[in-house]
Amino acid sequence: FGTYYEPFLGGGALYFALWSAGRIRRAVLSDVNPELIDTYRAVRDRVEEVIALLARYPYDRDFYYRMRERDPWSLDPPQRAARMIYLNRTCYNGLYRLNKRGRFNVPFGRYRNPRICDPDNLRAVAAALATAEIVCGDFAGVVERAQPRDFVYMDPPYAPVSATADFTSYTAGGFGWEDQERLSRVARTLRDRGIFVLVSNSAVPPVERWYRGFRIERIPVRRVVNSRADRRAGWFEVVISGGPREGEES
Repeated sequence: FGTYYEPFLGGGALYFALWSAGRIRRAVLSDVNPELIDTYRAVRDRVEEVIALLARYPYDRDFYYRMRERDPWSLDPPQRAARMIYLNRTCYNGLYRLNKRGRFNVPFGRYRNPRICDPDNLRAVAAALATAEIVCGDFAGVVERAQPRDFVYMDPPYAPVSATADFTSYTAGGFGWEDQERLSRVARTLRDRGIFVLVSNSAVPPVERWYRGFRIERIPVRRVVNSRADRRAGWFEVVISGGPREGEES
């Protein structure tokens, strides 16, 4: 493929795996979460400053809540990135969640010895991001630039599997059913333009219906964010693919 696009970057697992395997030549990485995007930019451009800050942060409940209450937009980029990484490493279950006012509200996590500062990994991330374009914006606008035989991987906030499992708090505006359907239309347009498309999501009927004509593979997964360990297994996700070599299926 040509340029790699990942418009729901999140933790960037697929990007980093492909980069490590030498498969990435050009990349446009994006997310609608501005704090996350600023964290990646700071790690890419000022990684040693981020490392120096994290090395001083203790695993302490009071310190955690003081850090959580700090306004990220009052901090410079390395401080903002260090705050986000610290909260991710020390909050409950590594969960990222915002309240309606757009403030991070996950409680303190209980760990034996969390690795708050990982210099080698942070430097490796900086190297992997060195030539990537990192953008904050809605997925549809970012992927409009994709050209035939580029590769777009879309890993959105997953469609809820039940009425009580709806998670829309990754950003203050959420990501609802209308957004899920819009995403499917964007994926279809990209595929029809000769672009490789890969989408991951929950295995629920609306998703499978919207992507009819794509290749859909169901895979069993564990839900690591469930508070009860006995309810983390028995779930399925779908991996949806299409592209220049894919024929339209009925």
